[in-house]
Amino acid sequence: MLHERRSRFDNGFTLVEILVVIFIIATILSIGLLSFGVLGDDRELQTEAKRFVALTEVAQDEAFMQGREFGIEFLSAGYRFVEYDAQTGLWAEIPGDETLRLRSLPEGNELELYLEGKRILLDDDPAPFEDPNKNTSAASEVAYSPHLMIFSSGDATPYELHLVRRGDDRRIILQGNALGGIEFVDPDEE
Repeated sequence: MLHERRSRFDNGFTLVEILVVIFIIATILSIGLLSFGVLGDDRELQTEAKRFVALTEVAQDEAFMQGREFGIEFLSAGYRFVEYDAQTGLWAEIPGDETLRLRSLPEGNELELYLEGKRILLDDDPAPFEDPNKNTSAASEVAYSPHLMIFSSGDATPYELHLVRRGDDRRIILQGNALGGIEFVDPDEE
């Protein structure tokens, strides 16, 4: 009798037992993958915010060291640095500078810009620069100007910038002050 019981258990696992184990493993993996995806997106926003701060600090250093004036134009899903040309009196793209080039945010992320507490409507594409050889005295033409100024004195335009992930409205808030300082703001404290 004892021998009969052993042979019954020696046959291995039943199909139901195998299916239960597979179901448990699949559940654990799916929970793990979902949580990893959410954390990955948060890291993506953090990375973009840190990149913006670092690039702005580079522009501030160059402005101060070289006596140049820079600006930042924001787009709905990106931004670009521009430079003021004192000879022409116009803003222009920074020639040959790969660091301060046009930057685009990853898909599904957007920017919201607030100046003096008011939200600024941002375009999808960069604004065209003025032609220095063209007479811009026409009343219908509006002169190009970036959203933020970075002056050679170290001063800057105060602002609040929100990096937003549209799927769940997760956001990172950066606040820049008139002295060029930038700090991360906890969105829950507002």
